[in-house]
Amino acid sequence: MAALIVLGVIVLLVVVLVAKSVSIVPQAEAAVIERLGRYVRTVSGQLTFLVPFVDRIRAKVDLRERVVSFPPQPVITKDNLTVSIDTVVYFQVTNPQSAVYEINNYIVGVEQLTTTTLRNVVGGMTLEETLTSRDSINGQLRVVLDEATGRWGLRVARVELKSIDPPPSIQESMEKQMKADREKRATILTAEGHRESAIKTAEGDKQSRILAAEGGKQAAILTAEGERQSRILRAEGDRAAKYLQAQGQAKAIEKVFAAIKNGKPTPELLAYQYMQTLPQMAQGDANKVWMIPSDFGDALKGFAKTLGAPGEDGVFRFEPSANTGNDSVSVDDSEEIAEWFETKTDPAVAEAVAAAEAVARTPVDTSLAPDPSLTKGSDLGQLGGPSPAPAFETEPER
Repeated sequence: MAALIVLGVIVLLVVVLVAKSVSIVPQAEAAVIERLGRYVRTVSGQLTFLVPFVDRIRAKVDLRERVVSFPPQPVITKDNLTVSIDTVVYFQVTNPQSAVYEINNYIVGVEQLTTTTLRNVVGGMTLEETLTSRDSINGQLRVVLDEATGRWGLRVARVELKSIDPPPSIQESMEKQMKADREKRATILTAEGHRESAIKTAEGDKQSRILAAEGGKQAAILTAEGERQSRILRAEGDRAAKYLQAQGQAKAIEKVFAAIKNGKPTPELLAYQYMQTLPQMAQGDANKVWMIPSDFGDALKGFAKTLGAPGEDGVFRFEPSANTGNDSVSVDDSEEIAEWFETKTDPAVAEAVAAAEAVARTPVDTSLAPDPSLTKGSDLGQLGGPSPAPAFETEPER
């Protein structure tokens, strides 16, 4: 029985010795080993053998970057306002031996150092500068903390201000100020919008009036040009019409004159024609009374005796002079007035004008033989020529 007890004690002792002599240090952790209370070595991420009851692990340190958020700290600004600031510090242990032997608790040390440094930095700034200079404060804190914690085996990577809370009264004032600023900006933007709208509207109105004026100008020019062309065309048409009318009257006169010459009229026929014309002459509004002289027949006889010669039957007749071939010939001015009758836009009118010009260019045949029934005497039937003069027959004076 005693032997079993001794064996159990020996087994227990062996187990304790093995547990005390073997230690596993995981990765990203460092173990500081002491031998008889004195630093020996630092191991990390490996199986470590220790001398039982001689070596011991003083502390295990996390080598990863740590994020520590500190509670809000009251800080007085340069303008004597108390603000509450939350800070977040990112740091990493680079020397486990210094972190264990140089400071008792490096996390508390970082917190206290952060608080004092923050108060020094913010104490030289006003509230407005503090609120608008976060990056500057973060940079100053990181530099100071990194220099101060270097001998502790720490490396400060970043320092961030999580929040800056002014006093409630200041917050209310700031909110009112921000509201006033926003209303001011809104009013300014509204005024700018109205101004831009008015400018754009004025520009559009200006352009519209300019375009309307240009359109009116062009319309007036085109209307005047159309009126001018219309008057020119009407004037040219009137000129051509008057010319054609004059040509027609000339041709009619030539025909009538030729018929008169060929007919050998007597004074009695002329007197009859005169009596036929008198009613037409009296049709005017200004013609009220017409008086026929009593010696009108004697006047015709005197005219026939003066210009005529008695024939075999004793009747005075007007004898035309011999045809010398120098009769006046109408001048052909068709080439000069050809453009009067140009109608480029109306083929029908152009065709009608061309036909009228062809008729106008046709010479008039005035050498018509006299009608024997209208002549008295064999000598009058032999008179001819291109344009014989009219003959007047009168009875011999009694």
